[in-house]
Amino acid sequence: MVSPDRELTRPLLGVLFLGALIVASFWILRPFLAPAIWAAMIVVATWPAMLWLQASLWRRRSLAVAAMTVILMLVFVVPLVLAVGTIVSNADEIGERLKSFSAFRMPPAPEWLADLPFIGPMLVQAWQQAAAAGVEGLAARLLPYAGSLTKWFVAEAGQFGFLFVQFLLTLILSALMYARGEVAASAVQRFALRLAGERGEHAVQLAGQAIRSVALGVVLTAVVQSTLGAIGLAITGVPFAALLAAVMLLLCIAQIGPSPVLVPAVIWLYWSGETAWGTLLLVISVVVVTMDNVLRPILIRRGADLPLLLIFAGVIGGLLGFGLVGIFVGPVVLAIAYTLLKAWIEERAPEA
Repeated sequence: MVSPDRELTRPLLGVLFLGALIVASFWILRPFLAPAIWAAMIVVATWPAMLWLQASLWRRRSLAVAAMTVILMLVFVVPLVLAVGTIVSNADEIGERLKSFSAFRMPPAPEWLADLPFIGPMLVQAWQQAAAAGVEGLAARLLPYAGSLTKWFVAEAGQFGFLFVQFLLTLILSALMYARGEVAASAVQRFALRLAGERGEHAVQLAGQAIRSVALGVVLTAVVQSTLGAIGLAITGVPFAALLAAVMLLLCIAQIGPSPVLVPAVIWLYWSGETAWGTLLLVISVVVVTMDNVLRPILIRRGADLPLLLIFAGVIGGLLGFGLVGIFVGPVVLAIAYTLLKAWIEERAPEA
């Protein structure tokens, strides 16, 4: 007869060994976890597009994988390189513009501003206070926050090289997943089925819907808006169009919209006397801003219905927790958790 101590020791040592093996595996694969998660999200979201390309390219999976890899490179790597190149090549011009900004003096408030109902007098008063303080007063107010903001920007800028390497790893892993997507999906479904039965398999399907919802309803809309906005900035001659396009992409993903970039650009063109270009950019800006209310609902219906506050929290939390990669990973993780929690709450208890 086996003693109780021996019966307890064997499963305990087995669990400890298995736990140590899992922790060691994750520790070894830690540099590849973020690119692997990102690649999985991209592949799940764009899998229908890859199948369409495969059907169009003589049903050759290799050609479809190559085409999708090139498209991902154009979408992710090229904008990053253009933004960094713009900053490096125009560093001197940016410094000169910042120096000339110190001599800027605000004009008197326009007359129509005071005629606005409810908020007109407050806006005029704020305008007058800003004009009286000048750039020096504004700089003095922003000085306490400048140190922290500069440290954060330097830290993030120092990660551009590491981020570029992660982009390359993501492209490589995405190509591998495209090539063996059916096998990987079957393995994930079998694991979920083994772990939680039919509920686990259903959870995998809901997670895929959440990923597609974020990719189509949020990321794709942001890419379209920032691309059209960048074309408008480049046509009208606004400086640093590539850098402003990258800022627009981040703002659109965060559900803030492209207005914080496009509105000042339109004002700057009118201020510089470029009335025709300013009017053209104004028309483009109206189209780009209103596109959010038309394109995103159409795309988001293809996936799960997600609240915008959840996406915003995912973008901000992902940025603070994981850096620039978290802008994409954060909303997807929260969307998956929200979808699974909602499905679990709405699931009816089995009949007695």
